[in-house]
Amino acid sequence: MAGKNNPTAASVLGKDDLIVVGGAGGFIAGALVRYFHEQGFTRIRAIDKKPLPQWYQRTPGVECLCLDLSNADNCERACEGAVEVYNLAADMGGMGFIERFRIECLRSVLINTHMIEAAYRAGATRYFFSSSACAYNTDLQKDPNVRALKESDAYPAMAERGYGWEKLMSEMFCQEYWAERRFETHIARFHNVYGEPGTWDGGREKAPAALCRKVIECKDQGLDEVVIWGDGTQTRSFMYIDDCVLGIDLIMHCDALIATPINLGSDHLISINDLMRLAERIGGVKLKHKHDLAAPKGVAGRNSDNTFIQQVLGWAPGTPLEDGLRKTYAWIEQQYNARKAGKHTVS
Repeated sequence: MAGKNNPTAASVLGKDDLIVVGGAGGFIAGALVRYFHEQGFTRIRAIDKKPLPQWYQRTPGVECLCLDLSNADNCERACEGAVEVYNLAADMGGMGFIERFRIECLRSVLINTHMIEAAYRAGATRYFFSSSACAYNTDLQKDPNVRALKESDAYPAMAERGYGWEKLMSEMFCQEYWAERRFETHIARFHNVYGEPGTWDGGREKAPAALCRKVIECKDQGLDEVVIWGDGTQTRSFMYIDDCVLGIDLIMHCDALIATPINLGSDHLISINDLMRLAERIGGVKLKHKHDLAAPKGVAGRNSDNTFIQQVLGWAPGTPLEDGLRKTYAWIEQQYNARKAGKHTVS
């Protein structure tokens, strides 16, 4: 539940007000579209550059457009008539992707640059931008026993190369549109969102899905050893998808959070080694760990300080990691078996 009696889209908007969601062919934005549809909204426009068959999920009754939102004209088309715009579109993935493809990640600044201007010109009432914990100063993340990061820790700025700097720059756009044009913007810094139906292989998957897949592969292939990137002592927190979409709704409609970046993540810190052990326990196996020290591993430690979100909303993400990971594991196992059987799956 949402703690206080916080305003949400359901209490603020009319059911026929147009909601636009960018990046809706992806994991988080696709879940957000489904969330709004379940809330009874009848006019939702879902945008993604991927062809429709490649979308992670499509919600019946939703307008789906295939548009590249790095193009300004496409953003104008996407935002036409919008009352609220949620921009979750970006070129991103797990640590392996964002360390290897920094230029592609940086180019995502074009999406927010054009989308926020298009939303403003369209007369939208609110604009949401999905930022990331990668915007935080990396000098504060050199110890696995990291102090949880509070919102002010983004400055002095030293974000993760590529992806993190793009997020920080796009945050600044949102803040300046409010300061200069009084266009209401809201910014959430996501901390490692996981769940189903998310990416689980192919290079863009994040740690929870990757580790679940590796356990499933080991079981299927009769292997007793699993490879972990880095030494496994690196720590993170992980937020289940249902908490994420509710948090987006609450943040978007909180007047105290206009143009104010806020953490949206779990504050339960866990090492990658322990996350692997949890995936093994869910899978009913115990594997030997082989550490690939040359593989990307990111910062040594990162956790979300949820003091601010608790103060403002009386709420914070609370799905226990084991509960969310069990659901994720079961879904990935289903996808894995379907693929083996030659059926189409979400990768």
